[in-house]
Amino acid sequence: QVQLVESGGGLVQPGGSLRLSCAASGTLSEINAMAWYRQIPGRKRELIAAIGRDGTTTYEDSMKARFTISRDNAKNTIYLQMNNLRPEDTGVYYCNAEKPPSWSASEGLVRGTDYWGKGALVTVSS
Repeated sequence: QVQLVESGGGLVQPGGSLRLSCAASGTLSEINAMAWYRQIPGRKRELIAAIGRDGTTTYEDSMKARFTISRDNAKNTIYLQMNNLRPEDTGVYYCNAEKPPSWSASEGLVRGTDYWGKGALVTVSS
């Protein structure tokens, strides 16, 4: 069981910056990667970036120019730095944590799980 709580959303002017945080708690040993997604009104939820325990990152090509994912393992927290924000960035930003399938000597392959935060609203407007 893992709980995710996003913070740092709010109103920002076009061209401004915002930093989102996601604090994780619970059975953190289950998690091997975390990620940020967003859902813009009228569009499907889309991946922004993901980060592993060792700090390795992956980005969607359309996101990497302005968004940066990072983590602080001591605080069990990941961050999303967003720069040069545009009105079309307005939407709900979600934190994700992945529990991968795992092998058990007694049970074999055990099903993995995706955990989600409730989302943080980001509004880019003057």
